[in-house]
Amino acid sequence: MAALSDQLLVVAILGYLLAMIGHAAEYAFGTRSVVGRAAVRPERELVLVGSGAGGGSEPVVGTGLDATDVVTPAGGSTPGADGPTYDVDGPKSTRALLAGRIAAALTVIAALVHLGVVVTRGVAADRMPWGNMYEYLLTTTLVGVVGWLWLLYRRPALRHLGLFVALAMVLLLAVAGLVLYVPIVPLVPALDSYWFVVHVATISTSSGILLLGAVPAVMYLIRNGYDQGKRSFPYTLGARVPAAASLERLTFRLHAFAFPIFTFAVMAGAVWAEAAWGRYWGWDPKEIWAFISWVVYAGYLHARATPSVKRPVATWIAVLGFLTMQMNLYGVNIFFEGLHSYGGLD
Repeated sequence: MAALSDQLLVVAILGYLLAMIGHAAEYAFGTRSVVGRAAVRPERELVLVGSGAGGGSEPVVGTGLDATDVVTPAGGSTPGADGPTYDVDGPKSTRALLAGRIAAALTVIAALVHLGVVVTRGVAADRMPWGNMYEYLLTTTLVGVVGWLWLLYRRPALRHLGLFVALAMVLLLAVAGLVLYVPIVPLVPALDSYWFVVHVATISTSSGILLLGAVPAVMYLIRNGYDQGKRSFPYTLGARVPAAASLERLTFRLHAFAFPIFTFAVMAGAVWAEAAWGRYWGWDPKEIWAFISWVVYAGYLHARATPSVKRPVATWIAVLGFLTMQMNLYGVNIFFEGLHSYGGLD
């Protein structure tokens, strides 16, 4: 089973890689959202509609367009669940759309293989597969990609973000397999408790959702910069992602969902520490950085709820929170020693 888990990891990485290539093809050659408007601008009429009393711009559901930007395509094409499609490039445009849908299907297949990696690892170890950094990262990334597929099912217009989700999966799983991999070993005594399941399950779930939330957060900052007229890299990528308002709201919703779970996970970790080591808090590096992450994410939600704080500023706080989580995952286990030094690295 252990060998099968290792082999399935390679298949999962290849699946995410192929999905990334498919999304990249649609990203580069498709005629959706802003890319479509740029491609057809010389030949299409841009009709301004929907200037309501509020004067705001809300995304048209399922299109990725702002309410003030409605493109009248030639040939009678109309916006659908996957956004407006145009025949400006003929078969090339159709193939790009097909590539995007195939990429989404490949992501589903890769996620199923990814699930197989985690399950077979757990069966081989005869325990929950969360005993070291390698196993933890496998589970966290699985939660993230499952969350992405659920979002994609609910909002197909977000499919272009699949490029960045697949890229994150490829990089993180490659790091897990090449750098963090360790053979299966029994749990250290400190982990041999029912709190192991409670704490690690909730921290993995919340971390996976926060990982997913970082994608629209970064894309919002890029799209917002593009909308403000910035045309240097990476802001040029903003022409190919959904409307800034949609990305910002998605960022907030994912973080608002994950934060209570993360809070419970930190509290469960404190209770587990008291049961294992006789104290709730001991200034261990892992504990300190978990608290730092909690404070930063709480600061983001507070900033997001404060009208005087601009949305880009609040979103930067969310990105900072994600960076603190990465420091807690990699930096603490690699560069610090403490009671949590059981990640499997020397």
